[in-house]
Amino acid sequence: MEKQQIKQDQIKKEPLVRIAKRDVLPARKIVLIYAIAIVVSLVLSAIICSLFSSQNPLAFFAALFDGALGSSRRIWLLLQDTALLLGVAVALVPAFKMKFWNLGGNGQILIGALAAISCMYYLGGKLPDAVLIVLMTVASIAAGAVWGVLPAIFKAHFNTNESLFTLMLNYIATGLVSMFITIWVKSGSGVLPPLTSGNFPDLFGNKYLLTVLVFFALAVLMYVYLKFTKHGYEIAVVGDSPNTAKYIGIDVKKVIIRTMVISGALAGLVGLFLAGGIHHTISTASANNMGFTAIMATWLAAFNPLIMMGTCFFIIFISKGMVQVRGNFGFTNDSIANIVIGLVYFCVIACSFFINYRLIFRKSSAKTAKTDKTKGENKS
Repeated sequence: MEKQQIKQDQIKKEPLVRIAKRDVLPARKIVLIYAIAIVVSLVLSAIICSLFSSQNPLAFFAALFDGALGSSRRIWLLLQDTALLLGVAVALVPAFKMKFWNLGGNGQILIGALAAISCMYYLGGKLPDAVLIVLMTVASIAAGAVWGVLPAIFKAHFNTNESLFTLMLNYIATGLVSMFITIWVKSGSGVLPPLTSGNFPDLFGNKYLLTVLVFFALAVLMYVYLKFTKHGYEIAVVGDSPNTAKYIGIDVKKVIIRTMVISGALAGLVGLFLAGGIHHTISTASANNMGFTAIMATWLAAFNPLIMMGTCFFIIFISKGMVQVRGNFGFTNDSIANIVIGLVYFCVIACSFFINYRLIFRKSSAKTAKTDKTKGENKS
C-alpha cells in the first residue's frame, strides 16, 4: 500500500507533458512525414485562398504549378533562383556547422556584387571582357571573404557576439551600395542603368545554365568538404565543443577565421553572379533577402548540402507559385500570399521537430493504480 502511494505521489510530481529525444527514424519515414506535412499545408493553403476569393481550391493548385512551371522560361527562372538561394545556403552551412551564427549573408552578397559592379563601371571598355570577368570574380570573392572574416576575427580573439556583428555589417554594406550609386548616377535618380561590359556569356546559348551548374556543383563540393576532409572534421568538432577541439590540438581560432573566409567568399560569389550574370546593375535590394531565406533552407536540410538542393527548390517553387496565385485569385497585396507561405513553412518546421522529438504524456493515477493492481494479482 505504501509503495502504491509513493508511485502515485511520483506521478503527481511529473509534468503533464514532457519532450524526449526520439531514436533516429529510417530515411523513408522521414521523407514520408515531410511529404505529408507539405500536402497538408498546401491543402490548408488552398482552403484559405478559396475563403478569401471566388475561386475553388483546385484552382489554387493549378495557379501554383503554373506560376512555377507554366513555361520553359518559368522553369529556367525557377532553376536559376533555386541555384542562387542554394549558393547562399552553401555559403552559410560551414559557419552553421561550426555554430557560428552568420546572419550577414545579405551584406556579403551585396559587397560581392558591389565589387563586381565597380570593376564593370571603372574598367569596362578598357579591358577585354574575358580579363574583366576574371578581375570581377577575384574582386567579388575577396570582398565577400573580407566581409566574412571581420566578425570571425573579433569572435576568435575577443569572443564578440557574431550574430549582432554580422547583422550590423548588412547595414554597412547597404549604405556602401547606396553611396556608390549616388556617386555614379549623376541624375539623382538612384538607379544605375545596366552596364554592358563584363557580362557573363551564355552557356550553350542558355543564359541561365551557367548559374545553375556552378551552384549545384558547389553544393556537391561542399558536401564532400564537410564530410570527407580534415577541415570538415575540425569544423564539426569545434561546433560540438570548442574545449574538446582545443584538447585534441585543433586551433579553434584558426578554424573560425578560415571557415568564415570560405563562407563570405561563397556569398560574394553569389553577388558576382547577380551583378555580372543576371542584373548587370546593383541596388540596395539586389540581395533580395536571400541571406535570411537561406537560413531556413539550411536548417530544414539539417545542414546537409545535398538535401539543401531540395529545400531551396521547394522554397522558390512556393514563392513563385504564390505570385501567380495572387494574380489569379485577385488578391491586391501580399498578405494572403505571405500567410500561405508562412503556413507551409510552419508545417514543415513543425514536422522536423516531431521527427527529432516525441511527446510523452503523464499517465493518470487511476490507470497506473489499475496496472499495479493487475501486476499484483498476477504475482499472487
